[in-house]
Amino acid sequence: MTTVTQARPWWLPEVRPRLWALGMLGAALLYTAAVFHLEERIFYSLQSAWKEESHEARSLWLPEYRVRVEAKPVASVADNLSGLTFDEHRNHLWAVVNNPEELVALDSDGRFIARYPLTGFTDVEAVTYLGDDLLAVTEERSQTLVILPVPERPGVLQREDFASLSLVLGEEDNAGFEGLGYDRAGDRLFVVKEHSPRKLYEIQGLKAALEGRLNLRIIDRQAWIDDKDMASDLASVHYDERTGHLVLLSDEAKMVLELDRAGELVSFRSLWSGFAGLQESVPQAEGMTFDAFGNLYLVSEPNLFYAFERR
Repeated sequence: MTTVTQARPWWLPEVRPRLWALGMLGAALLYTAAVFHLEERIFYSLQSAWKEESHEARSLWLPEYRVRVEAKPVASVADNLSGLTFDEHRNHLWAVVNNPEELVALDSDGRFIARYPLTGFTDVEAVTYLGDDLLAVTEERSQTLVILPVPERPGVLQREDFASLSLVLGEEDNAGFEGLGYDRAGDRLFVVKEHSPRKLYEIQGLKAALEGRLNLRIIDRQAWIDDKDMASDLASVHYDERTGHLVLLSDEAKMVLELDRAGELVSFRSLWSGFAGLQESVPQAEGMTFDAFGNLYLVSEPNLFYAFERR
C-alpha cells in the first residue's frame, strides 16, 4: 500500500507544535486580560503610584488597606446578607438581609448584636445611616427609599409605619437601587444601580424633603463611571465625610475604587486572593462602608463579614 503525502503549499508557513501551543497560550492571556480589564488595572496602578505623594495624605488611599477579619460567618444569618452602614452614635454596623427581609446590628468584628424583622418590606437591598437617628433602606425592584428611625429595641418593624419615596429612574426591574451612601453635610444621597446599565445618581435635598421642603434634585453622575470600565458592576457606594470622596464597590471586578469630588479615580484596592492580605478572593461582595476612623467593612453573600484597616 502506497501512502501519498501531499506537499505543503509554499505560501503556508510551517507551524510547529510548540509554536502552536505558545499561540494558544497568548490568545488565552489576551482573553483573560480583556475579561479582567488587566490593561486598565495596570494603567490605574501606575496612575495611583504617580499621584501617591499628592493624594495619600488627603484621601483614604485604598492600596494601604489590609484585611483584619476575613470571611467570618455572621451568626444567626444564614443567607442573603446585603447592604451595610456604620452608625457612629451607637458604634456599630447596620446590615440588611434580603429574604427574609431583616435589619441586623453587628459590631466591628462582625459579631451579631440584634435583629429587626422588616414586615411588609419587599426586596430590601441597601441601607445607609442618615444621621439624626435615621436610616434609609432601599427596595430594589420598586426603586423605593424607606426612611425609618433607628429602633430602640429589637423587634418587628412595620413598613406602613414609615415614610417612603419612590424614584423610578430607568426601567423598573431587578436591576434597581443596589447601594446607598449619604453626605450629611450636603444632604446628598448617592445611589448606584448594579448593571443593565450601571448607574450612579446624586439625589440632593432628601432630608429637607422629609421636613416638608420639596426641592429634590436628581443628578445623573454617569460621567463619573463611564471611564471606569474595569468596575463592570456597582454593588455598593459610600460617601466619606472626612475626605469628601466617593467609594464604589464592584463585585464582578472584586475591587473597591475611590473617586475624588470631581469623579476622578484616586486609588483602588483589589479584593482578589493575595491582595490586601486576603487568603481567598471575596465572593459576591454586596455591601460596604467605612467607620469614623477610616476602617473598611464588607459583607458578601451568603453571610460573610470582612474588616480592613489602613496600615
